[in-house]
Amino acid sequence: MALELGVIADDLTGGMMVASLLEREGVRCPLVTSAEALADLDGDCGAVVVGKKLRLIPAADARTEVSAIGSALKAVDAKRIYYKYCATFDCTDQGNIGPAAEALLAVTGGDRVIFAPAFPEYSVTVFQGRLFVGDRLLSESFKRYDPVTPMTNANLMQVLKPQMTEPVGLISHRVLHRGLKAAREYVDAQVASGVRAFVIDSVDDDDVTRVAELVDDWNVTTGGDALPGFLARQWLPADHPPGDRTVLPAAPGHEAVIAGSCAPPTLRQLDHFETRYPVFRIDLAGSDDGLLDQIRGWAAEHVPQGPVAVCTSADVAGVERAQEALGKDGAAARADSLLGEAAKILYELGVRKLVVAGGETSGQVFGALGIRQVEVGSFDDLSGGYCFSHAPGPLAMVVKAGGLGNATFFEYAFERMRRSEQGGVQ
Repeated sequence: MALELGVIADDLTGGMMVASLLEREGVRCPLVTSAEALADLDGDCGAVVVGKKLRLIPAADARTEVSAIGSALKAVDAKRIYYKYCATFDCTDQGNIGPAAEALLAVTGGDRVIFAPAFPEYSVTVFQGRLFVGDRLLSESFKRYDPVTPMTNANLMQVLKPQMTEPVGLISHRVLHRGLKAAREYVDAQVASGVRAFVIDSVDDDDVTRVAELVDDWNVTTGGDALPGFLARQWLPADHPPGDRTVLPAAPGHEAVIAGSCAPPTLRQLDHFETRYPVFRIDLAGSDDGLLDQIRGWAAEHVPQGPVAVCTSADVAGVERAQEALGKDGAAARADSLLGEAAKILYELGVRKLVVAGGETSGQVFGALGIRQVEVGSFDDLSGGYCFSHAPGPLAMVVKAGGLGNATFFEYAFERMRRSEQGGVQ
């Protein structure tokens, strides 16, 4: 099968969701963690996601990384290249959404690119270039208080302006509804006038379909989780069966949660989990002395008895305390480092079913365990995070964005991973 789409995702959880949404459409789509791992793909893939920690690295480094991955995707003959970021447009004034888009325009020789974060299935929409989460502007939503990427402006053209050398225009809801021919003519005219980058409105799935029709033959597009699945419908035959990979290979062994997200849903999930199972809460502002030995000793005692959790997740007061002690970047770096080490300890102790909460955390865990490629299950009520790694050994995982899932998500994720040991592989 031809590689119709190559996706570059700026974190692991978002990349996993895109891969699972493509699997739901019936497109075989593994996730790999580096450009080099593209060499390991087999011929059955219709798409691939390269998931990297790109969101918070320096903009110059992001350009270099994205350019290298884009070139590698071209080398394996990917027909379309897509840069994927969070539907809530998580970024800083420096990037990395704008720098990544400009890098891919250069790599592909493209003359136009869109920013399409809308994910109507999760009530994330764009109208007049403003992003809404439910009925609230992005700047009035919970994302305003994100400890790493606080989103205080819902106007995406303004958000992108300091990140880009290109001017940023708008393909409005009105333009989109004039019809495909008129929308193409509008974009052509804008490109001729020197505007090559566009935020694009979408308020429902019908709009996302219109966007997919408009950009199907573009060299590069960017957006959130939703658009790749709609792009797949442009190349798949109408009678192509949907995907149903809801059970992946078995991974017998112990069970653990690793959580770095500080989003309210993750905090609720940890609190609920702790009513039944032990949780090791790392205080980022505390001492390093013997901490990893403490984690190892605690885990060795509790892991054989059932699921456990190790976390750096904290409420707003805890985050502020850690950032006062270590700085914002220092606190994030320490959390990542400690959770990566915790993942190695848990794996050494026989954990083979793992739930990971947080996109940055997921990337750290994959790196710590040396995971290069995973099979991905079809999107369902696990919100797209179910995957399986054959190397370094059989390991089943559910990775989740911090803001997703109800209070019992962790327990349900373990239940789903256990099914493969009871009923085989689909």
